[in-house]
Amino acid sequence: MKVIETSIAGLVEIQPDVFGDARGYFLESYSEEKYMNAGIKEKFVQDNQSFSTKGVLRGLHFQRDPHAQGKLVRVVMGKVLDIAVDLRPDSSTFGQWDSCILDAQKHNQFYVPPGFAHGFLALEDSIFSYKCTNGYNKEAEGGIIYNDPELNIDWGSDLIQQPNISDKDKILPTFAAYKAAEGL
Repeated sequence: MKVIETSIAGLVEIQPDVFGDARGYFLESYSEEKYMNAGIKEKFVQDNQSFSTKGVLRGLHFQRDPHAQGKLVRVVMGKVLDIAVDLRPDSSTFGQWDSCILDAQKHNQFYVPPGFAHGFLALEDSIFSYKCTNGYNKEAEGGIIYNDPELNIDWGSDLIQQPNISDKDKILPTFAAYKAAEGL
Protein backbone atom coordinates (compact mmCIF):
# COMPACT_ATOMS: atom_id res chain seq x y z
CA MET A 1 0.00 0.00 0.00
CA LYS A 2 1.01 3.59 -0.52
CA VAL A 3 0.80 6.09 2.36
CA ILE A 4 0.51 9.75 1.36
CA GLU A 5 1.29 12.38 4.00
CA THR A 6 -0.92 15.48 4.15
CA SER A 7 -0.10 18.97 5.35
CA ILE A 8 -1.19 17.94 8.88
CA ALA A 9 0.85 15.48 10.95
CA GLY A 10 -0.90 12.14 11.46
CA LEU A 11 -3.55 12.72 8.78
CA VAL A 12 -2.79 10.42 5.85
CA GLU A 13 -4.30 9.06 2.66
CA ILE A 14 -3.84 5.35 2.05
CA GLN A 15 -3.92 3.76 -1.38
CA PRO A 16 -4.10 -0.03 -1.01
CA ASP A 17 -2.63 -2.43 -3.52
CA VAL A 18 -5.44 -3.64 -5.77
CA PHE A 19 -5.06 -6.86 -7.74
CA GLY A 20 -7.46 -7.10 -10.65
CA ASP A 21 -8.14 -9.12 -13.76
CA ALA A 22 -11.09 -9.88 -16.04
CA ARG A 23 -12.94 -11.50 -13.10
CA GLY A 24 -12.78 -8.47 -10.82
CA TYR A 25 -10.37 -7.37 -8.10
CA PHE A 26 -9.00 -8.14 -4.63
CA LEU A 27 -7.59 -5.79 -2.00
CA GLU A 28 -6.83 -5.82 1.71
CA SER A 29 -9.01 -3.08 3.17
CA TYR A 30 -7.20 -3.38 6.50
CA SER A 31 -4.18 -5.23 7.87
CA GLU A 32 -3.20 -4.41 11.44
CA GLU A 33 0.47 -5.19 10.77
CA LYS A 34 0.68 -3.04 7.62
CA TYR A 35 -1.13 -0.12 9.20
CA MET A 36 1.04 -0.30 12.33
CA ASN A 37 4.12 -0.23 10.09
CA ALA A 38 2.63 2.84 8.40
CA GLY A 39 2.36 4.60 11.79
CA ILE A 40 -1.34 3.97 12.50
CA LYS A 41 -1.01 2.22 15.84
CA GLU A 42 -4.52 2.71 17.25
CA LYS A 43 -6.78 -0.26 17.84
CA PHE A 44 -10.09 -0.12 15.99
CA VAL A 45 -13.11 -1.18 18.05
CA GLN A 46 -16.14 -0.33 15.92
CA ASP A 47 -17.09 -0.31 12.22
CA ASN A 48 -19.81 2.00 10.87
CA GLN A 49 -21.44 2.45 7.49
CA SER A 50 -23.77 5.09 6.07
CA PHE A 51 -25.46 5.80 2.77
CA SER A 52 -25.71 9.37 1.47
CA THR A 53 -27.32 10.64 -1.70
CA LYS A 54 -25.46 13.12 -3.89
CA GLY A 55 -25.28 16.52 -2.19
CA VAL A 56 -25.56 15.27 1.40
CA LEU A 57 -23.12 16.95 3.78
CA ARG A 58 -22.39 15.30 7.12
CA GLY A 59 -20.32 17.07 9.78
CA LEU A 60 -18.19 18.51 11.05
CA HIS A 61 -18.34 16.08 13.99
CA PHE A 62 -15.98 15.01 16.77
CA GLN A 63 -15.94 13.24 20.12
CA ARG A 64 -14.33 14.89 23.16
CA ASP A 65 -11.80 13.08 25.36
CA PRO A 66 -11.83 10.52 26.82
CA HIS A 67 -14.09 9.32 23.99
CA ALA A 68 -12.15 10.90 21.10
CA GLN A 69 -12.22 8.77 17.96
CA GLY A 70 -9.69 8.11 15.27
CA LYS A 71 -11.33 7.06 12.01
CA LEU A 72 -10.16 5.08 9.01
CA VAL A 73 -12.65 6.14 6.33
CA ARG A 74 -13.40 4.99 2.79
CA VAL A 75 -16.26 4.69 0.34
CA VAL A 76 -17.35 1.32 -1.01
CA MET A 77 -19.65 2.96 -3.56
CA GLY A 78 -19.52 6.47 -4.98
CA LYS A 79 -17.30 9.43 -4.25
CA VAL A 80 -17.06 11.96 -1.39
CA LEU A 81 -14.99 14.97 -0.47
CA ASP A 82 -13.71 14.14 3.00
CA ILE A 83 -12.62 16.94 5.36
CA ALA A 84 -10.62 16.79 8.61
CA VAL A 85 -10.00 19.79 10.91
CA ASP A 86 -7.20 19.67 13.48
CA LEU A 87 -8.66 20.37 16.95
CA ARG A 88 -5.56 19.30 18.91
CA PRO A 89 -4.85 22.46 20.96
CA ASP A 90 -1.10 21.77 21.25
CA SER A 91 -0.70 21.09 17.52
CA SER A 92 1.13 23.57 15.28
CA THR A 93 -1.70 23.00 12.78
CA PHE A 94 -4.57 23.63 15.26
CA GLY A 95 -7.54 25.02 13.33
CA GLN A 96 -6.20 23.95 9.94
CA TRP A 97 -7.96 21.49 7.66
CA ASP A 98 -7.06 19.13 4.86
CA SER A 99 -9.15 17.08 2.48
CA CYS A 100 -9.17 13.95 0.39
CA ILE A 101 -11.49 12.79 -2.36
CA LEU A 102 -12.46 9.24 -1.47
CA ASP A 103 -13.40 7.30 -4.57
CA ALA A 104 -14.73 3.74 -4.68
CA GLN A 105 -12.94 3.25 -8.01
CA LYS A 106 -9.58 4.13 -6.38
CA HIS A 107 -10.34 2.24 -3.13
CA ASN A 108 -8.40 4.92 -1.23
CA GLN A 109 -8.78 5.62 2.49
CA PHE A 110 -8.24 8.58 4.78
CA TYR A 111 -6.95 8.15 8.32
CA VAL A 112 -8.27 10.85 10.65
CA PRO A 113 -6.56 10.63 14.07
CA PRO A 114 -8.28 11.34 17.40
CA GLY A 115 -8.53 15.08 18.03
CA PHE A 116 -9.99 16.06 14.65
CA ALA A 117 -13.41 17.22 13.51
CA HIS A 118 -14.56 15.25 10.49
CA GLY A 119 -17.14 15.62 7.77
CA PHE A 120 -17.84 14.83 4.15
CA LEU A 121 -19.82 15.94 1.12
CA ALA A 122 -21.27 13.19 -1.10
CA LEU A 123 -20.24 14.02 -4.68
CA GLU A 124 -22.26 11.00 -5.86
CA ASP A 125 -24.66 8.61 -4.15
CA SER A 126 -22.20 6.96 -1.77
CA ILE A 127 -21.79 4.22 0.80
CA PHE A 128 -19.33 5.49 3.41
CA SER A 129 -17.56 2.97 5.65
CA TYR A 130 -15.31 3.69 8.60
CA LYS A 131 -13.46 2.04 11.43
CA CYS A 132 -13.34 3.86 14.80
CA THR A 133 -10.81 3.70 17.62
CA ASN A 134 -13.49 4.39 20.23
CA GLY A 135 -17.22 3.82 20.51
CA TYR A 136 -19.74 6.63 20.15
CA ASN A 137 -20.66 8.51 23.33
CA LYS A 138 -23.58 10.96 23.11
CA GLU A 139 -22.32 13.13 26.00
CA ALA A 140 -18.92 13.53 24.29
CA GLU A 141 -20.24 14.50 20.86
CA GLY A 142 -19.52 17.90 19.41
CA GLY A 143 -19.40 19.70 16.12
CA ILE A 144 -18.51 22.83 14.17
CA ILE A 145 -20.62 24.34 11.41
CA TYR A 146 -19.44 23.25 7.95
CA ASN A 147 -19.32 26.79 6.51
CA ASP A 148 -17.43 28.44 9.37
CA PRO A 149 -15.84 31.68 8.11
CA GLU A 150 -12.67 31.30 10.18
CA LEU A 151 -11.96 27.75 8.98
CA ASN A 152 -12.86 28.80 5.41
CA ILE A 153 -13.09 25.21 4.14
CA ASP A 154 -13.03 24.84 0.37
CA TRP A 155 -15.68 22.19 -0.26
CA GLY A 156 -14.70 22.37 -3.94
CA SER A 157 -18.12 21.72 -5.43
CA ASP A 158 -21.21 23.56 -6.62
CA LEU A 159 -23.12 21.11 -4.40
CA ILE A 160 -22.05 23.16 -1.38
CA GLN A 161 -24.29 26.05 -2.50
CA GLN A 162 -27.35 24.14 -1.23
CA PRO A 163 -26.14 21.07 0.65
CA ASN A 164 -28.55 18.50 1.99
CA ILE A 165 -27.75 18.77 5.69
CA SER A 166 -29.45 17.54 8.87
CA ASP A 167 -31.27 19.96 11.15
CA LYS A 168 -28.77 19.03 13.88
CA ASP A 169 -25.79 19.95 11.68
CA LYS A 170 -27.38 23.25 10.56
CA ILE A 171 -27.13 24.62 14.11
CA LEU A 172 -23.60 23.51 15.01
CA PRO A 173 -21.49 26.26 16.60
CA THR A 174 -18.78 28.24 14.88
CA PHE A 175 -15.09 27.53 15.40
CA ALA A 176 -14.85 30.68 17.55
CA ALA A 177 -17.72 29.45 19.75
CA TYR A 178 -16.06 26.02 19.99
CA LYS A 179 -12.77 27.60 21.11
CA ALA A 180 -14.54 29.78 23.69
CA ALA A 181 -16.49 26.82 25.10
CA GLU A 182 -13.29 24.75 25.34
CA GLY A 183 -11.30 27.63 26.91
CA LEU A 184 -8.89 27.82 23.95
